[in-house]
Amino acid sequence: MGLFNTLMTKIFSHASSSAAPAPAPASAPATQGSPTPAMPAPAASGAPAASTAPRTPPTPTQPIDVAAILDKLAAQNSEKLDWKHSIVDLMKLVGMESSLSARKELAQDLHYSGDTNDSATMNTWLHKEVMQKLAANGGKIPQDLLNK
Repeated sequence: MGLFNTLMTKIFSHASSSAAPAPAPASAPATQGSPTPAMPAPAASGAPAASTAPRTPPTPTQPIDVAAILDKLAAQNSEKLDWKHSIVDLMKLVGMESSLSARKELAQDLHYSGDTNDSATMNTWLHKEVMQKLAANGGKIPQDLLNK
């Protein structure tokens, strides 16, 4: 899920920037008396170590208040964007390309089975599907946006 993961990461990253500071990377200098290894120890079984770069953003342990994040971004934006009703405005708000081709790509990413040339129907489906997927991945979404 390429574009959806990009969208989710852009939203969820605003939650982490307002939360507690991120832990120092493993390559950061160690504090006195507690050395930090630069590389993880090899697995005892001889199996290769797992990649440290996740392909998809991890599901947060605490629900992320998506509405609060997007409302804050909307308040800071000079353009009036209605993210609660428009997939175009939602994508613009988080700094993503919102062209018809980008929305068609998002629709393909989310397995839309309708006619992508009917952009109004596709946009409505995309908005609802994005809200549901955000909720399924740890986002706190207002119930009225999930029931549309």
